Amino acid sequence: MDTSNPAVFVNAELLQFYVGRRVRAVMQVVRSEGGVVIGKSTDEKQLVVKGPPPPAPLTNFVEVIGIVDNDRSIRAEIWTNFGNVIDMFSYNKLCQLANGEFKHLFV
Repeated sequence: MDTSNPAVFVNAELLQFYVGRRVRAVMQVVRSEGGVVIGKSTDEKQLVVKGPPPPAPLTNFVEVIGIVDNDRSIRAEIWTNFGNVIDMFSYNKLCQLANGEFKHLFV
């Protein structure tokens, strides 16, 4: 596993702490228009992802790895389809743990 440039697990609320840094976020795709994907983060807040379009058609849920532009926007590097059903509540809890008291357990 390459740990030279880790991507922190985040939801939309946590983006403000990682501007300019590499993150990973899961979102429900709401719409895609002209190089911008609008989605709902695991914490129910809007998330905007910009950058090169994904290589395949998007499923309902995707993970995006990229650089945080601002407190609600990510510049995409890698897209991964997560299918049409995911437990958003559990993933949101993972984000909270990865940025809270168990931060040391995550790269």
